[in-house]
Amino acid sequence: MREDIQAYNNVLELIGNTPLVKLNKIMKGFSGNFYGKIESFNPGHSTKDRIALYILEEAEKKGILKPGDTIIETTSGNTGFSLAMVSVIKGYECILAVSSKSSEDKIAMLKNMGAKVYVCPANVSADDPRSYYQVAKRLHEEIKGSVYINQYFNELNIEAHYKSTGPEVWEQTNGKITHFVACCGTGGTISGTAKYLKEKNTNIKILGIDAYGSVLKKYHETKEFDQKEIYPYRIEGLGKNLIPTATDFDLIDKFEKVSDEDSAHTARELAKTEGMFLGYTSGAAIQGVKQLADQGEFDENSNVIIILPDHGSRYMSKMFSDEWMMEQGFFDSVHEEDATKVQFIK
Repeated sequence: MREDIQAYNNVLELIGNTPLVKLNKIMKGFSGNFYGKIESFNPGHSTKDRIALYILEEAEKKGILKPGDTIIETTSGNTGFSLAMVSVIKGYECILAVSSKSSEDKIAMLKNMGAKVYVCPANVSADDPRSYYQVAKRLHEEIKGSVYINQYFNELNIEAHYKSTGPEVWEQTNGKITHFVACCGTGGTISGTAKYLKEKNTNIKILGIDAYGSVLKKYHETKEFDQKEIYPYRIEGLGKNLIPTATDFDLIDKFEKVSDEDSAHTARELAKTEGMFLGYTSGAAIQGVKQLADQGEFDENSNVIIILPDHGSRYMSKMFSDEWMMEQGFFDSVHEEDATKVQFIK
């Protein structure tokens, strides 16, 4: 930042140092003190800004990434947006293989950030040539001067959070954190942060949130990949149908699974109780914490830090749409009052 004019040189300087905010209403009645780390304060509105900048700058330092090269990545949307944003500033082309499960909002945002987008079917196996993993690999092989980020199997994904998110959480809590909670997709956020926090205090509990339809929880508990665990689900960026090496399962104490429906309603509840308009995975994270609290995981002395990964604007066509919620059968006798009542005056 210049001393005479208080301005940043570009948006990349705004990445990191996101705030902790106490959750006052949504966790009322549960034992413990609960704080959300709001990653939508990053300029790309998600925690993925951290890995996008870190991985690209490390690749530049090592000479892997050169001027005029093309960035290729597999993404549910957020990493892609962050990579596209960094590519704009640094002058790279960006090509993204995206799951069809990603919201229309995310896909539109990627295109408008200048990325070329390939939308791939979500409900196919990871080794299917149509899967976004395989499409990204094929594009990397075909395009000369391309660099495949491969976030699910890139150790720099973990390192980025070890060097940024972990130290931030430790300093923001003055070391008084007792539990760290994060949704697990690639596993980079939870693994890198956990590595740093466990080095500071081995007693800190690391709790991962997984989705029904994902293999991660069972793999953590049994070290076996169970194909029967896999079935379609709606939450983006949470859970996996493969085992990412960017997840260090030994650092995670426990996994909790959440459903599409509960997570969607909790995301809407987060807006109405805390004024936090955040994404599907943020709803999943809070839902997981509620379930863990019901199981007696926390007590009155617990200081629970929860990563809230992205912004609600990316889900206007999903759980913030009454029509979408109705189509999914998510409005029932318990939740029908959640439907927004709009009156048009003529």
